[in-house]
Amino acid sequence: MKKAKSGAQKATDVSTRLIAAEIASPSDWRTATLARLRELIQAAAPDAVEEVKWRKPSNPAGVPAWSLHGLLCTGETYKDKVKITFAKGAALPDPAGLFNASLDGNARRAIDFHEGDKIKAAPFKALLRAAVALNAKGK
Repeated sequence: MKKAKSGAQKATDVSTRLIAAEIASPSDWRTATLARLRELIQAAAPDAVEEVKWRKPSNPAGVPAWSLHGLLCTGETYKDKVKITFAKGAALPDPAGLFNASLDGNARRAIDFHEGDKIKAAPFKALLRAAVALNAKGK
């Protein structure tokens, strides 16, 4: 007998489909960049829960977010950039110097990707793994 999915699992399934649909929508460099970053997030934190948060009339698609023992990061597309914001980025080591936005806050740090930017996969995944470890330590 197949086990019924919990409410949280059903919500995660819906969120994953919504994020996949957003990324699959008419593609430009921003959707392609977000899709690649999503692949890296899933590779670095395969147990992370992917969901859509903060849906509102001005942003009906909401914001893709990834959590594991707490919020890891969010991914947003803007006219001129894709922004990945790490909830506890200020506490994370960043030897590759990926953080280039939201640098003055006490908690968050972000990476802005502009058209033509190369994604440094290995350091990005290392940053994700550090975020997972930090969240796990605080749970």
